[in-house]
Formats: sequence, C-alpha cells, structure tokens
Amino acid sequence: MTVDPAEFAEPHAQRPPSPVAVDWPAVKQWLGTRLPADYKRLADRYGPVDFGEFLWIHVPCVRAGRFDYGQWLRDTHRTARIKARHLPEDERPLLHPEPGGLLAWGHSRDGDVLFWDTSTSDDPDEWTVVVTHQGAVPGSGLLPWHRYDLTLTGYLRHTVRDAWELPSPPGPLMGPLPGTLARTAFLDTAEPWTAPAPVPPRLTEAERRVALETGTGLEALRLLTTPPARPRLGDGTWEWLFEQLGTALPAEYVRLTETYGSGCWSGWLRFPEPLRTTAPRLTAFVDETLDAYESLKSGHPQWYPLATFPAPGGFLPFADSIDGDYLGWLTEGDRPDDWPLVFWPRHANQGPPLEQGLIDTLLAWQRGRLSTAGLCVLDQDDDPVEFARFEAFGEEDGD
Repeated sequence: MTVDPAEFAEPHAQRPPSPVAVDWPAVKQWLGTRLPADYKRLADRYGPVDFGEFLWIHVPCVRAGRFDYGQWLRDTHRTARIKARHLPEDERPLLHPEPGGLLAWGHSRDGDVLFWDTSTSDDPDEWTVVVTHQGAVPGSGLLPWHRYDLTLTGYLRHTVRDAWELPSPPGPLMGPLPGTLARTAFLDTAEPWTAPAPVPPRLTEAERRVALETGTGLEALRLLTTPPARPRLGDGTWEWLFEQLGTALPAEYVRLTETYGSGCWSGWLRFPEPLRTTAPRLTAFVDETLDAYESLKSGHPQWYPLATFPAPGGFLPFADSIDGDYLGWLTEGDRPDDWPLVFWPRHANQGPPLEQGLIDTLLAWQRGRLSTAGLCVLDQDDDPVEFARFEAFGEEDGD
C-alpha cells in the first residue's frame, strides 16, 4: 500500500512540504537494513513533514545545529533502551542495531516516539508500528510500548482522520489529527544527509586501559577527555580573580582550568571563564547562584541546608549543568586545597560532600563510575570513551 497523504491531508498554506534528496543506497548501507517502500516514497515526495502539527516523520536530512538524522536515531534508540530498563528483563524490546530491534521513524508533540518493529518480517514493507507513549496505555502488554498491527501507511490513515474508521483501530491511536501536511518547521532549510564515515578508535587498547582503569589524576583525564589546543580562560590573572572573590581557590581547579579552560563536559557540565574581566564574570556567576540559593532557602530551609559563601564553610559554586545543577566547594578552613567538593542537585535532595577532589571526581564521572544523586550518568551499555568529551566555548558564547 502506498502512502498518499493527499487522500487525507492538505498541504499547509504557510509551510507546504518539499522534498530533500536522499541517497537511499547510502542510508541502507549505514543502517544495515532496507527501509519500507512507503516511507521512502513519502520522503522522496514530501521530505521531512508533520501531520496535523503534531506528528513528525523524520527522513534522512540535516540542518546544522538543529537536526541530524543519524544522531537523532542514535539518541532516540539510546533513550528508549534506558527507558526499557524499567521493564522486566524478558519484556524489554530490542533496539536497532540489535537484530530485530525497533527502528525509529518519528515522534509526536507529546513526546511519543514511533518505531518499526523490524522483527515482524524480513520484508520491511510488512514491518508494523510500535509506539512508546508518554503515559501508560490501557490494554498494552508492553507498557508503555504499544504494538499496532499496522504498517506506516495504515497507521497514518488511522491517525490523521476526521472520525474513527471501521473496524475500530487496534489500540489507543493519537488523534484524530487535523488533516494538514507541512514542512517540519525547524527543518525549513534542511539539506541532504550524508552518512558518517567509519571512525577509527580514538584510543588504542593500551590507552583505553590507562584512561578507564589504571591511570590517575590529570594525566588520565587528559587521555580520556581531550583538552582543547587553546584553553580559554579570560584576560585577567589568578591574583586578580582571588582579589575579586576575596579568597584563593584550590590549586587543582587552577590546574584543571589552565588545561581545559571554559567549556562544557560531555554536553552537560559547564565551566565559565574564570579570568574574564568583562561581563559575564565568574564573580557574577557566583553572586547570582548564591542569591538564587538564599531565595530558595528562605522558603524551604529543610531542602537547602548549605550556608553560602562568604559564611564559614559556605557553598562557593564554580560550575553548573544544563539542567540547573551546581558544583562548588564548602569553604571550610583557611586552606582552599582542603575544601570538600559538593554538588547541589536541582531534582534531588542535597547530598553530603563528595569523597574526592575535583580532578578525581571528573575522572570518575567521565569513566561512568560516579553515582551522585542528580548527576547525569552513563547508561550501563554506553562506552565511556565515546561520551567523554569537552567542548570549549567559542568567542561568541560568553559575549
């Protein structure tokens, strides 16, 4: 059966669909499998589209900084694999590239993710749809995964409609959705996607052992997480910063930032420029963070037990996460090198100080061996070498 959206959807007036050239043989080689013919015809004719401004169908394309088909598949499958760990082991679905694994093709505005079940048949045209619904689905034996005895064509016909068709659809479908077909808004300038070339291992087996097992301190961290060629610190001096803060800082923080500078660790933990003399300064970051902490503490002191700098033993932040967590020290005593590290989690209760210093803590985290409440951690099937990275902030990032 061929998908012909014109039978049940009209082009959006402001965002009419338009195709993006796809090299299907290259896609097949990269995926290791053929794809359903109705999906390829839909992609060739319409490109990346949404139905009813609710259901997105992703096709092989790319828009710099917004979407990459290959990265979207990897991220979507990883997230689904992690989500599946909440199920009993014998009920967990396989995910591509496992043989017979689910293969993503779209998602909804509500966060539902749509897959093909590649175990259905050796013929991709017979693959049926599986949806990971955000909420539990009554009657589904694979919560929140729900299997539909429908191919892509059948699923779209049942979902984009004015009324229920007979016989009634096999399960709780989305919709009915408005009968509009539009170019995906955030892919308005999408371009053809090129399958990434195979990348040789970054580390030899001997280097992996040092980076992940036997190495210690900054030397092991440098091997595991490559520092930038030119760390960006700012135009001031450490003496200037210490005078601005009213205190010196631990020597290992100085060593670490002189090696890496400002940037983001593993896409999550951000270090601002410590020596920047123009806005935004590190001192402003500290002041704004502590003002926010004190404000929260005034309303819920039981959840915010830390004193704040410059009070004795007060919390002094120096890094934050993209999720609103903060990393800092408890300024106990006159020797900054003895200050314990502490993590202020946004979505968890305040825990005790961390057991290790900054460099050893980062090394344990990048190795996937640190489990502190609220900290972003690796999945058990993730390769730490793949996820250990540091992205230096560019000139425009702090301006």
